[in-house]
Amino acid sequence: MFYGRYIYGNIVLYMLFMSTDKLYTFPAVRRWLGNPLALAVLRFMAREDGCGDRLTNALNYYLDPTEKYCWKCNIAGRTMAYMLQRSGVLFGIDEEDMHAGLSEPVFQRGLKNVLEGIAHYGITMPQVVNAPFLVVWDCTHRCNLRCTHCYQDAQRALPHELDTDEAKALMDELVEAGVVIVAFSGGEPLMRKDFFEVAEYAHRQGLYLALATNGTLVTREMARRIHEAGIEYVEISIDGKDAESHDAMRGIPGVFDSAVEGIKNCVDEGIYTCIATTVTRSNYDQIPAIYDLATDLGVRRLMCFNFIPTGRGAGMADQDISPEQRRDLIQFLLAKDEEREDEPEALSTAPQIAPIAIEDDEYEGIPLGHFYSGRGVEGRTELLADFIGGCGAGRLYCSIEPEGEVQPCVFLPITVGNVRDTPFAEIWHSSEVFKKLRDRSHLAGSCGECENGYVCGGCRARAWAYFRDLDAPDPGCVRNLKEWRALKASEGGGEQGEATLT
Repeated sequence: MFYGRYIYGNIVLYMLFMSTDKLYTFPAVRRWLGNPLALAVLRFMAREDGCGDRLTNALNYYLDPTEKYCWKCNIAGRTMAYMLQRSGVLFGIDEEDMHAGLSEPVFQRGLKNVLEGIAHYGITMPQVVNAPFLVVWDCTHRCNLRCTHCYQDAQRALPHELDTDEAKALMDELVEAGVVIVAFSGGEPLMRKDFFEVAEYAHRQGLYLALATNGTLVTREMARRIHEAGIEYVEISIDGKDAESHDAMRGIPGVFDSAVEGIKNCVDEGIYTCIATTVTRSNYDQIPAIYDLATDLGVRRLMCFNFIPTGRGAGMADQDISPEQRRDLIQFLLAKDEEREDEPEALSTAPQIAPIAIEDDEYEGIPLGHFYSGRGVEGRTELLADFIGGCGAGRLYCSIEPEGEVQPCVFLPITVGNVRDTPFAEIWHSSEVFKKLRDRSHLAGSCGECENGYVCGGCRARAWAYFRDLDAPDPGCVRNLKEWRALKASEGGGEQGEATLT
């Protein structure tokens, strides 16, 4: 799940800065950064030599041109300084703000990742990066709840989950590969005995850390430990407006109150806190009330997750909302996000949020699944969307399971390798499944014909869950109503009456 607020969107904006003032369309950017000379310069900057990482040295040169480097790093540094200074002029970014952003290690790692991705893959639609921005590590299968929609069917720890030394070695590998964000998930990650030891280690290696938890274990003391371990973003699940509805989905009576208490403790500790809600037919009409709850609790974001019938959730496919409901939900969230002042951000992981936002002339910014660039994009929304490209499974992020299996997404249970057998970076660059997910030219049905194919691309996990085909249409989109209605007919009884948002 995403967790780094505006990181990716802003990184891509910086990437686009390396241009002239004519470069306001994707084809122009592609001509600029995709031409052989520009790519040769970028590949020169991305090489390593006796000075170490030349691209990092180039970024540091911009921050402090008095620093001494070899002549090659100096050339790379001057080139980088020109590009970034030019970007500030074009986009009205103050030099001090530019320096402040690039002084942040996470931001610098992200920018470096984008540039290395272009050097490695060239300009692609959508863009492929050199390493996933986000890795979701399901660090344990153990859980204290019994959620009806759990993608892992989590309950007990698996027999051969990565041990402490293996977990630390994995963090080293992710850093070496260029990963920016690691999100601890599960199961319930706080039930892993060495959780804080591993989290603190990952933080010391410079990773941006996030935590997805059910919140029931987050006492005031636990929230303090989470903060001190270097975790900057906490996502706590709330699947109903009250105890009756939340507890029904979570499978254990009485957990709503403890989850709400966990949220309060994180907010009080000053952690960026998000409420995560998996939207199904049973809670669809409660989303406005859940948003109000998020506002009352002082959280920074409400993220509505796209329900995928996989894991334990495979048995409740009939609870999936219709394409029309998903469209209306996204429009509701965008309206809330547009009018908010001190209220939470309101977003959805459904990739359809991008084209719906683009079609809304009143909406500023560009929400794309887990990534959000914030406001003030000044008309470059569609350009940014072409790069970020909706569904990021196997392209911008991936998951690692408790025993080391690498998957495109936590909701897409296809194993493409195991970090116990193969270096993570090798899996990322060589997996045939990942390569397939990065190529939108083979999408079928309306997803293949849609003008938003590079902006959205449909949810590939939904396509797999329903059709066992990565290229199949996403039946959650209104453009694929034919496929959705065929699925409902095959379940028997046709479509159910639909709840509405009020």
